Amino acid sequence: MSRDQSLDTLVIHAGTGPDPATGARQVPIYQTTSYQFRDAEHAARLFNLEEVGYIYSRLTNPTVAALQNRVAALEGGAGAVCCSSGHAAQILALFPLMGPGRNIVASTRLYGGTVTQFTHAIKRFGWSAKFVDLDDLDALRDAIDDDTRAIFCESISNPGGYVTDIPSVAEVADAAGIPLIVDNTLATPCLCRPIEMGATLVVHSLTKFMTGNGTVTGGVVVDSGKFDWSASDKFPSLSEPEPAYHGLKFHETFGALAFTFHGIAIGLRDLGMTMNPQGAHYTLMGIETLALRVPRHVENAVKVAEWLENDPRVTSVTYAGLPSSPWNETAKRLYPKGAGSLFNFAIKGGYDAAVRMVDALDLFSHVANLGDARSLVIHSASTTHRQLTEEQQRAAGAAPELVRLSIGIENPDDLIADLDQALAKATS
Repeated sequence: MSRDQSLDTLVIHAGTGPDPATGARQVPIYQTTSYQFRDAEHAARLFNLEEVGYIYSRLTNPTVAALQNRVAALEGGAGAVCCSSGHAAQILALFPLMGPGRNIVASTRLYGGTVTQFTHAIKRFGWSAKFVDLDDLDALRDAIDDDTRAIFCESISNPGGYVTDIPSVAEVADAAGIPLIVDNTLATPCLCRPIEMGATLVVHSLTKFMTGNGTVTGGVVVDSGKFDWSASDKFPSLSEPEPAYHGLKFHETFGALAFTFHGIAIGLRDLGMTMNPQGAHYTLMGIETLALRVPRHVENAVKVAEWLENDPRVTSVTYAGLPSSPWNETAKRLYPKGAGSLFNFAIKGGYDAAVRMVDALDLFSHVANLGDARSLVIHSASTTHRQLTEEQQRAAGAAPELVRLSIGIENPDDLIADLDQALAKATS
């Protein structure tokens, strides 16, 4: 399918023609572990990566492949690899790039679970992370050293809803000869296409807006296909002979799809973070309405954020879609269709009032999720960012006095009425 077609069309048609075996118009759920080989030679060619096909569903599955093709088309990438969660996607993205002693430079404004993963979990691989405010490009440049193998950021940050100047960060990455990885979960391709702004890899938690109904978990890594993995000796997993495949060089052999093939043939093979076909099916159905849902999310978020900002019981709102936000100009320049639908606000009374506020809401669902059709609320400092120090919480936009809202697609007047009554109870 042409990449020139509009996103409204791609969300429905990309990567998913009629089933060749039955003519089924919706993508079937191929609930199988393995696939019949034509003969011994066919099997050998598949295992040698000499022919593309299906071997075992830990690696490849037709339902999951359809989802990979669709997301790659939406992001303008060369290929994509789906996996079991957004957290899995982050490790899958880093796996071919890193090695013992290597590091990444990451934004300070990240989801708390990502900060924990980069602070603690990746140390078990011998990797490390440096956290930098990416609004300070000089600090970003200073943080990069000879062992740095990637820059990582979120297009729109969780939980603060701040926006990243991706083209400026991409210029720094290009000058250093390293890839830029952008988590585009909150923006989705409807609001931001990081590859067009210079990103090398894009990751998503498909659990959120892409599926949009809180039913399944999933993740994806989208490969731009534009990075020269052989330009230096920094990425031997992609540029040098791979012993497990008789000396095959991924970049030399697969070109623009080198990272994608490595993600499947090495990443999924050895890490096993596979997406199940039923989850892929739910996500495909969710994506069909993405282009309809996201504008409504944004429209509602603007109305709710404006109302909150004008309420005397509220001390601050972090939404980049508001003219008062320090990130509003960046948002208007790079995210002209909207700054997403996730943001924080603080009410008079600090931490205690914030907790009372969450407990007093009726229409908002108190859950550890975002990007649902339903409006959601959580107190990040005591939940998603609980493992962080208060300094880290504040840097990430999850200060103790803040409440995070993920605005859904309900009637905004109903959402405002619920917030109004909860504010009354929290501040009385």
